Amino acid sequence: MKIINRLKFKPKAIICDMDGVIVDSLPYHFLAWYEALRPLGISVRCIDVYIREGERWQKSLEDLLRGSGISPTKETFKRVFTARKKLFKNRFKRFVFKGAREFLWCLKKRGYALGMVTGTTKDGIKEILPKGIEKLFDFIVTGDCVKKGKPHPEPYLRAVKGLKLKPSECVVIENAPYGVLSAKRAGTFCIALTSSLPQEYLKKADIIADNFDEISAMIDKACSL
Repeated sequence: MKIINRLKFKPKAIICDMDGVIVDSLPYHFLAWYEALRPLGISVRCIDVYIREGERWQKSLEDLLRGSGISPTKETFKRVFTARKKLFKNRFKRFVFKGAREFLWCLKKRGYALGMVTGTTKDGIKEILPKGIEKLFDFIVTGDCVKKGKPHPEPYLRAVKGLKLKPSECVVIENAPYGVLSAKRAGTFCIALTSSLPQEYLKKADIIADNFDEISAMIDKACSL
């Protein structure tokens, strides 16, 4: 665990990212991107996808195309997105991170409000997140209900507003640099989880943790797993 700033207050809400925090879905997102872009002669690396996690897919695709010298067109966007969606659906196997379910249940029982902010669409959540976990959240912000995705603060500001709280009353749990920046720009305290990227990519967070046991101990000692 790396502590940059200590958690000096008792939060009223915990807001989590989904991919890479609750569900171990990023490897499947990478495979879908890799296979969908390969016919265009674009070879993406795992890190190219992981560091952009949370960003709206339209922005990610546009940057990847331009970076390979390909002009984005509506036809190209549709072809790649359709292929990516189909590949992900066919290959995805749902794995909830160890301790995530118990962590959320404990927070709920202790009276914390729970929010979720994800770049995944509303329909995509149905494929990725187990219903039993989805029901625990009081407010969910998806990628298709914001104009600007991460690293812009809009997604987390929308979540805070939806929970009827102030940013200073919330703690965000993220796993990617764009998500961390979004949370910090929204004025929340951010804990980064090293579930998909090493600490060097998460330095903007207030605290960097390796698992939910560490996060639980910081937020509420009564929620030991």
